[in-house]
Amino acid sequence: MRASTCLRIGLLAAFVAAAPAIAAEAPAKEQKKPEHKVTQSESYMMLEPIYTTIVADNRAGGMLMVGVGLDVPNEELRAEVTRSLPVLRDAYVRNLMAFTSTSVRTDAQPDVGVIAGRLQGVTDRALKKKGAKVLLAQVALRVTK
Repeated sequence: MRASTCLRIGLLAAFVAAAPAIAAEAPAKEQKKPEHKVTQSESYMMLEPIYTTIVADNRAGGMLMVGVGLDVPNEELRAEVTRSLPVLRDAYVRNLMAFTSTSVRTDAQPDVGVIAGRLQGVTDRALKKKGAKVLLAQVALRVTK
């Protein structure tokens, strides 16, 4: 046999041997990356935290941060909530700004029951029906010096 023929046979054998490894590698690249889930519940929707400014002595005295989630068991209502998130978020921010300006001080933790009640009322009015339950994840103050 000639050297070029031996080389061709050797290359063909190498490709045939490597074919299963190449075929197995292709689906691995196509697999979707795992999605980070906050909870296993399908009905829970987490919103970005809402920040409002606390005014003290006619200047910014700190920030109020409220982490909110919604539990919406009804699938149809959940779809409506998803569509209405920009409106809901705007209503939450406006309501919390009013609350912060009148009721929040830098020397005391705000009443989380009042915050939850206000946000629940905003949710019910914005959706024009009940069924989406507001869940507070976190309420925190950051005081500037």
